[in-house]
Amino acid sequence: MNLLILFLIPLLGSLLLFSLKSTSGKNIATAISGAALILTAYLIFQSEGLTFSKPWIKSFNINFSLGLDGLSKVMVLITSLVSFLVILSSFTSTEKNKNNTFYALLLFAQAVLLGVFMAKDIFLFYFFFEVALIPVYFLALKWGGENAPKATFRMFLYTIFGSLFMLVAFVYLYSKGQTSDITALAQTATILPENIQRWLFWAFFIAFAIKMPVFPFHTWQPDAYTESSSSATMLLSGILSKMGVYGLLRILVPFSPLGLENYGMIAATLAIVGLIYGSIIAIQQDNMKRLVAFSSFAHMGLMAAGVFVFNETAIQGSIFQMLSHAVGAVGLFYVVDIISKKTGTLSLSSLGGISQKAPKLVTLFMVILLGSVALPLTNGFVGEFLLLKGVFDFNPILGAVAGLTIILGAVYMLRLMQKSMFGPSNETTANIEDIGTSEMLVLIPISLFVIVTGIFPNWILELTANTIAQI
Repeated sequence: MNLLILFLIPLLGSLLLFSLKSTSGKNIATAISGAALILTAYLIFQSEGLTFSKPWIKSFNINFSLGLDGLSKVMVLITSLVSFLVILSSFTSTEKNKNNTFYALLLFAQAVLLGVFMAKDIFLFYFFFEVALIPVYFLALKWGGENAPKATFRMFLYTIFGSLFMLVAFVYLYSKGQTSDITALAQTATILPENIQRWLFWAFFIAFAIKMPVFPFHTWQPDAYTESSSSATMLLSGILSKMGVYGLLRILVPFSPLGLENYGMIAATLAIVGLIYGSIIAIQQDNMKRLVAFSSFAHMGLMAAGVFVFNETAIQGSIFQMLSHAVGAVGLFYVVDIISKKTGTLSLSSLGGISQKAPKLVTLFMVILLGSVALPLTNGFVGEFLLLKGVFDFNPILGAVAGLTIILGAVYMLRLMQKSMFGPSNETTANIEDIGTSEMLVLIPISLFVIVTGIFPNWILELTANTIAQI
């Protein structure tokens, strides 16, 4: 029942805000999302095996079935924490005319994303997987930039295209197993002929590779991240991209083990190519938001590679890095939004000297940025170390190439810091003011999270250990 309550808190809150006309939605949304975060914190420390199930479509034996294991707990934590931070950040973000509909969409996105990560039925998973795009689409479309309609439509088409492959695979598996339960179907899938598992692998790969995205299915991502509203970009980078990695672990790996055995090397190579490509393109960017977008693309490539090489160390690293990157990406995009709001520009070449006027901003930005470049004692180091070790154990050449991400990541992130924060100030930054209480309420928790989970990572690693052993 607690799982249903967790799902209903943001869902009912969203419906409430849609129905209210004059009340300030941001305070209600903050309280509701905060309540969901508190319940999440309680649930993740409960024993595994939490479930809720009721018939949904009886005639086809399809159930509204929710459950939490170690992997789901991490994903639910990501969803609740990032959603809460996004709502807090919206108090001072650049979106204009943030009405009740804006906050209702944020809560609706939180509810549906929780559904994705708790679903234990393939058709329920598919339903939530598709619906999750809708609130983000409207957030990006209505509160995004002038090119948002084109960018969001392209994102929508890509995602729908990929999901069709997943739906075909699900229908086939359902016809063979006569059940839609994920655990039961995984057992059925493992005894399917190798040629069937091969096409299942590619069907699921395309669906989840587009969502992350993984090279060469990434072309929708830079424009969508850049043109979307700040809140939509944070949701895309922080949570929706993680749906792809989660799908690999929850669906692709158990449903097509022989496909993974045959094609894991190819898929891992594509992911590493994307990592290097994204990093090189990030170095060349002048637009801060676009730079962070390509940085996110590169990080997702390493996480995907960790799944495809399929050893315990790499998978543990992928899961840990999902949490680290989710929170860190919110911090980076929020800092970019703050700078844009205070200076009126996203161009690095127009900035400089902000540290002279905004020491609090530069200090918190530095902590978050160091987590992104995987400095020891930050959470980024833990995830990347496990990932690189796992990839290297699988294939030393791939591991060595993937290791370039540390160097390239340091180049583009330190360039972002240097160009924006240091050097002489100019007419754009001469009168900039430091951040206030509202901004610090977002950036301080993110900075603490980067450090605390970097120094004390074991509680997260232990949370997922049993689940990883069963994958």
